[in-house]
Amino acid sequence: MKKAALHNLGCKVNAYETEAMEELLKKDGYTIVSFDDIADVYVINTCSVTNIADRKSRQMIHKCRKLNPDACVVAAGCYVQNFGKDEADELGADIILGNNKKNELVTKVREYFASLDKTDGPILDYIDINDGNVAYENMHIEKDSEHTRAFVKVQDGCNQFCSYCIIPFARGRIRSRDINDVVSEVTGLAKNGYKEMVITGIHLSSYGSGTDYTLADLLEAVQKIDGVERIRLGSLEPQIITEDFAKRVSVLDKMCPHFHLSLQSGCDTVLKRMNRKYTIEEYTRGVEILRKYFDNPAITTDIIVGFPGETEEEYKITEGYVREIAFYELHVFAYSKRAGTKAATMPGQITNAVKKVRSASLIATGNESTIAYRKDHIGKSLDVLFEEKAQIDGNDYFIGFSKEYIKCAIQFNDNQDLTNCICEVKATGLTADGQYLIVEI
Repeated sequence: MKKAALHNLGCKVNAYETEAMEELLKKDGYTIVSFDDIADVYVINTCSVTNIADRKSRQMIHKCRKLNPDACVVAAGCYVQNFGKDEADELGADIILGNNKKNELVTKVREYFASLDKTDGPILDYIDINDGNVAYENMHIEKDSEHTRAFVKVQDGCNQFCSYCIIPFARGRIRSRDINDVVSEVTGLAKNGYKEMVITGIHLSSYGSGTDYTLADLLEAVQKIDGVERIRLGSLEPQIITEDFAKRVSVLDKMCPHFHLSLQSGCDTVLKRMNRKYTIEEYTRGVEILRKYFDNPAITTDIIVGFPGETEEEYKITEGYVREIAFYELHVFAYSKRAGTKAATMPGQITNAVKKVRSASLIATGNESTIAYRKDHIGKSLDVLFEEKAQIDGNDYFIGFSKEYIKCAIQFNDNQDLTNCICEVKATGLTADGQYLIVEI
């Protein structure tokens, strides 16, 4: 029996594509096994967002080569997108699949096993991803093997060219999935029991650009699908939050009041060096609009500290802005040079020691805000989608997420199975570490 193992690195879009490639292999007769098992085919969906991600991609390729030297090793995605033949030869993979070529996985694996002649090096299959005429690569999933929630990719590419980011070069220009194709896939996922759909893309806010539909149109279409009980959005750019957008999505009762608005810095001078396309005033306006149309929505964000040239004063401005906005959660990243980006050669590179101090301080600030938001929900009713069992403080709980994406935990007896159940619960307190809301039915 043929066996295949897949490993995903990177973002939710990569995760979706890995699931789609897994289904392609299953349909071709492969049994999917753990990445630590002996397999005939190993697929690594690589990431290149940082130099560390590049290194992890290489490490995973070397790992599976050690697990089974005779296996077919496939390296796909962002890290290998712009490889030439010499780089591909050194990598150690048998097949290189660029972005927009992942649907070719089974064809290339068959080609490899049909020849088994490695004298000419790996099989290379990629396109000029930065050609503005590249079409959206349609991939489909029927099940998401790792989640109760289903991640649905609807958009690819980015036109922003932030000075720190390599992704536009690895993913190409913006392109969107046909709205009817999305509806078809979501309908199938709902029939297979998935209750929450997480709509994601590389630059999700640009969904529909160049077409006659928008992201709001898509959300209204998904709202109408039987079996879908929740709709959650991936990362958004603040410019999409207008009065019209918020008004339209706020009337959708399946819409989760959880918005991840990418910030990156709370200081205008740093945002300008980053080549972000908004000001702090514009970002604040977006948050105000969301809070106008949604009752206490969860606003989460990403922030980079230690960007080239960031002074202590600029960092303090960011820290103050974070306190002012009162985010539900912060994802804090210390700036890391990414070869091939403008920021990598900018003057004023910050030392690791300074970045470490700023990162720790901002994380602590964010944690205070997170605990405050969770505490604010004690005594309130929440709808929680329970996902799995876990032990907390030595006790057995089912854990899940509210529509606001608050982690919740409920004690259960051996006869209860709340997996994939949405229950109306009341929050009664926090766990000792503040990581979960304790709830009861």
